[in-house]
Amino acid sequence: MKKLYLENLGCSKNQVDAETMLKILAEDDYIRTEDPAEADIMLVNTCGFIESAREESIESFFSLHQANPEAKILLTGCMAERYAEELSNELPEASAIFGNRDLSQIRSVVGRVANGERVVATYAYPPVKEEVYERDELLNFPGSAYLKISEGCNHRCAYCAIPLIRGSLRSRPMAMILKDAEHLVSEGIKELNLIAQDLAAYGTDTLDGSSRFMELLSRLVALEGDFKLRLLYIHPDAFPPELPQFIADNPKVLPYFDIPFQHASTPILRSMGRIGTKESYLSLIESIRAKVPGAVVRSTILLGYPGEDEDAFAELLDFIEKAQLDWMGSFLYSREEGTKAYELRGERDHAKAHKAAANFQKRLESLQQGITERRLEQFVGKEYDVLIEEKIEQEDLAIGRIYSQAPEVDGLTVVMGRDLVPGSVVRCGIRAVKGIDLEALLVERLDG
Repeated sequence: MKKLYLENLGCSKNQVDAETMLKILAEDDYIRTEDPAEADIMLVNTCGFIESAREESIESFFSLHQANPEAKILLTGCMAERYAEELSNELPEASAIFGNRDLSQIRSVVGRVANGERVVATYAYPPVKEEVYERDELLNFPGSAYLKISEGCNHRCAYCAIPLIRGSLRSRPMAMILKDAEHLVSEGIKELNLIAQDLAAYGTDTLDGSSRFMELLSRLVALEGDFKLRLLYIHPDAFPPELPQFIADNPKVLPYFDIPFQHASTPILRSMGRIGTKESYLSLIESIRAKVPGAVVRSTILLGYPGEDEDAFAELLDFIEKAQLDWMGSFLYSREEGTKAYELRGERDHAKAHKAAANFQKRLESLQQGITERRLEQFVGKEYDVLIEEKIEQEDLAIGRIYSQAPEVDGLTVVMGRDLVPGSVVRCGIRAVKGIDLEALLVERLDG
């Protein structure tokens, strides 16, 4: 058996790609090792969304190369797709540069590299019905998995390089998604996290241009098995008005809404290419909470976009105060070549604005921290199902998540109890809020 080390970076969509490549290479007798020093082949599955992510990808590459200079090391993923030629010239240490559009080609690329060839290869997407998504080994904690329903994006937000990297929207055939979901549930997955650049855009790349997301959701909840669906990433300007009531009526769908508003200042939103307003976004949140008991709302905010000043930031702070989001993430604007926003200011002005945006980010996150801690108090004194993810060694403790906590991005639930098994679901009473985490006590084991 040949040994393969994988360093996966970036978003959950990149993770699904990594899991797919692992499956393909396992068929060629590669087994994954956690130790880069013993690997024959190393993959760095890169992120290329913003500058800081690209820097992390390069740092990971050199760290791994130093740990095992004898191994063949390949750059894969988004950064490799977008900057293949540049990386080939600047990183002679790389044995291959491989894009992310036709993952089935990883077998050929690794085979050529193993035979001493240096490969720089980006491929066109295959027909959607021929795309490969089969996975065996998942990189999540036990019990949950990501389920990708589409690739690429048609929104063309002015700041976003995703369409340059992953292309226009490509919806997976519904039958393939359902088959994937059935397989995951049969393997014991308790939580399916649906992912795409925008879930609600699913199907809009077909001839009539209408979304088929609600149809897909109806088909998914009809599947047999004891599992939950979590919906991640729904563009606020394309939010299905019938979705809140559907979730209220279907307990298989967790009442968790991940809606990346990005900003609240109308001039900023218009420049970004968005049609919403602070008022329409607040109205959407209010409507969700009115229709869905226990609804949790998460959002992402972009700071430092060209044109953002103290007035625009004050508008954003007012929005955050009124929205009372349960969770919020933020990131700083990255000037991405090829996007519409790239020409809005030069590099010198961008560097200056970046410093101001970092200050804005601290103020925003300080405000949100207090809001999140107060919102978490609603769970204290009540019982919830907890998906156990990790056992704390030599302690009667485990780490898990309740419905209000998405994997990787939100707080966690610390469960006190004996013999808690990762991947199982247990009933717990929430005792306290600890920062952005919850403290819970085991009440009942639900998985027998």
